[in-house]
Amino acid sequence: MMKSDENIKLDKMKNITSKIQNPNILELGVKKGKSTRMFLDICEKNNGYLTSIDIDDCSKILKHPKWNFIHSSDDNFDYINKLIKKDYDILLIDSLHEPNHIKKIFYNYFKFLKLNGIIFIDDVIWLPYVKGEARDNDFSERINRLTFDQIVRIYNSNKESLSLEIDFTGSGLAIFKKKNNQLNEDKKVINRMFTLKNLIKNIYAPKPKK
Repeated sequence: MMKSDENIKLDKMKNITSKIQNPNILELGVKKGKSTRMFLDICEKNNGYLTSIDIDDCSKILKHPKWNFIHSSDDNFDYINKLIKKDYDILLIDSLHEPNHIKKIFYNYFKFLKLNGIIFIDDVIWLPYVKGEARDNDFSERINRLTFDQIVRIYNSNKESLSLEIDFTGSGLAIFKKKNNQLNEDKKVINRMFTLKNLIKNIYAPKPKK
């Protein structure tokens, strides 16, 4: 039986996280708890600890001595920043899938991540949602394109501080690695594809010979 795209991405996160001893993990977005259970399985084996934050009350989905649940919006920084410590190995961003929100929480929680810590961001690829594909959805295509662009802007402005890998499985998974503590404000990546000069080039470009 073939694994779902979601399970393939969970396995990727599990393989990376499992290599860390005594992992301290911060999860933004719990929902039904699939990633929560996966992380707790690692915490049991590797003597780690998981803190999860969700705007919905997910405290009753499970009980575990290595789990702390914070019932709050993950951008309520005045509240949350007093409850967490600056020593996380793993950060999963899987709450509100909206580019401005992702930027806001990326920049806040980055300072709570250890050097060489990993940031996972789920739902960054638009391809499954384009017209004619299985999940054809105009809104999801648009929001994931904007999210992808936001991630590229963050990386492009911080190549000395971050490495970036993109997994295109399903709706995608971005994997950042923190290389140093400096984080610059993101800058727009200039796209020259739609300048007048390039539009004219496309119109008058020679046609390939058959």
